[in-house]
Amino acid sequence: MPALHVRDVDDAVIAALKARARRNQRSLQGEVRSILEKAVEGIGAGGQKTRHRLKLRTVRVGRPASFSRTIIYEDDDR
Repeated sequence: MPALHVRDVDDAVIAALKARARRNQRSLQGEVRSILEKAVEGIGAGGQKTRHRLKLRTVRVGRPASFSRTIIYEDDDR
């Protein structure tokens, strides 16, 4: 996997990234990787925007759901 090396990063930026990583229970490297991945999420190799299918999770709340999978995905081709 390719590596990325960034030079001349301000000490305050490093401190803020370390604090953010600590809050998110990640290493500094993991936090920076997460930030970079989110920054390019939805952008294809040619610069065009791409669509990602949502990953949904259901949670039981003690009553029947008022929606169905069909209703949720009916306009998926928009």
